[in-house]
Amino acid sequence: MRPYGIRRVAFFAALPVLLGVTTPEAQTQGQTPTTSTLQEEIDELERKLDIVTEELRKLKEEEAAPEATALESKHGLGPAASKVYLRERGLSLGGYGEYNYKESLSDGDDTYDFLRLVLYAGYKFTDRIIFNSEIEFEHGSTGSNDESGEVSIEQAYLDFLLKDWANVRAGLVLVPVGFINELHEPPFFHGNERPSVERQIIPTTWRANGFGVFGDVGETLSYRTYVVTSLRADRFSSSNIRGGRQNGNKERANDFSWVARLDYMPVLGLDLGASVYLGNQGQGDDLDLGTTTKDVDAFMQMYEGHVQWRYRGLEVRALGVYMALDDTEELSIDAGEPIGSEMWGAYGEVAYDVMPWFSPDTEQYLAPWVRYSRYNTQEDVPSGFEADDEQDREDFEVGFSYKPIPQVVIKTEYRYLDAKDGSRPDEFRLGAGFVF
Repeated sequence: MRPYGIRRVAFFAALPVLLGVTTPEAQTQGQTPTTSTLQEEIDELERKLDIVTEELRKLKEEEAAPEATALESKHGLGPAASKVYLRERGLSLGGYGEYNYKESLSDGDDTYDFLRLVLYAGYKFTDRIIFNSEIEFEHGSTGSNDESGEVSIEQAYLDFLLKDWANVRAGLVLVPVGFINELHEPPFFHGNERPSVERQIIPTTWRANGFGVFGDVGETLSYRTYVVTSLRADRFSSSNIRGGRQNGNKERANDFSWVARLDYMPVLGLDLGASVYLGNQGQGDDLDLGTTTKDVDAFMQMYEGHVQWRYRGLEVRALGVYMALDDTEELSIDAGEPIGSEMWGAYGEVAYDVMPWFSPDTEQYLAPWVRYSRYNTQEDVPSGFEADDEQDREDFEVGFSYKPIPQVVIKTEYRYLDAKDGSRPDEFRLGAGFVF
């Protein structure tokens, strides 16, 4: 029986006492209470009734809005996305949002964008069966006058928790590559924009329908491995592969890919990890080669490695990724632009929380940070095509992250953007994010 069921039974069982009904035992003993004794009993009954009334009020509130749980990351997901795992049973709600002002330090327009508002809704059916989902509203509107806005399901899956080291996941899942793709809540990364390498080479946010297993082996090793629907290579461009994401919408499932990730934590604060993604991305799409059409395998390999170290106020993060793609000659002819047969990217980031210098016991956080990124989506192109050197890029970013409380962050940064060929306007950004 659920706890509130027990309380309700106790409440109704106590009704005769609360209503002043004399018990048979009192009648047989022939007790005649005095006026003062009756008043004391009435006062005590009123106190108990107030307690029961308050308990019922709390129960109603719990049923309408689940009690908040602590923010803690589970199974590689962000803390808000992990709330359902920390509940004993039933509904879990969470979410995050972020917005920023961008000043283009050139002739371009300045913009102020409510970038995204996200709702997590999960349900813990039993200790072993959990549903979790993430619904995202982007750019403030989905109206016909603003084509950039959209509503998307970022993830929606069922977990079957069997053992610490072996659990099953099926549904629309986040592809476990890099830092940001799974853990992308704004208080937990620096900058108003996610790192360029994890948008241009790793197409964050990258999700796909699939299934697989995950788990923790002891306290230092965790893994996730899935079979997922592949990207659509005919939608790749010279600048990135983001257009190939299928996003759960009637996904083409002629080709599947395998992805696996391993994270090792040898000591507290140090995380070493790597991931691999392999599979054909052609999906049976016919490519227009001018005089004929042809479908290709477009076998893709992506290898990623990352390291993160936290020691007291110091935070160090680095990531590198390499991608190789077959059949890029046919893909380039169809796209009308060179599609890279090799792409790569890397970045390093350092931050330091200086707030303890000013207030050792505060929960506030203030970290200056710096990040350097280098990436090239045209590292190698098929014969007959010339690499677009505008895609050989480097970013230098410096900024501050301030958290008055752990769930809220205010961010500012200056972004110096360069390319081997052409010019890229520098940017100044100021924004905020929150998680609940």
